[in-house]
Amino acid sequence: MIAEITVNNNEEFQILINNKDFRISKAIVEGILKNINTKKKNIKVLIIKCIEEQEIIDITLDRKDFLNTLEKNIVHYIAEEKYEECQLITLAINNLKSKKQIVHS
Repeated sequence: MIAEITVNNNEEFQILINNKDFRISKAIVEGILKNINTKKKNIKVLIIKCIEEQEIIDITLDRKDFLNTLEKNIVHYIAEEKYEECQLITLAINNLKSKKQIVHS
């Protein structure tokens, strides 16, 4: 199931982004981990529902950005002291790096 966050408006969503709200990072990382072996080019990782604008924003991620995104988001898991999840993220990072090395060899 894809994570959903409901906000009153786009401005509130921007505040969540600016404040590096952990729910956003969590949704992105969990979406990657669930799809780590996908052949799809893009995956949907988060749905934002804006009440006032009556709009839904789908956040998608290109498979080629999985590694970089995990590396950027692990710091949020460390800050939240989610060490078991950090281990899973680290395993995924190492897995993606090894696949990248095979492709470039």
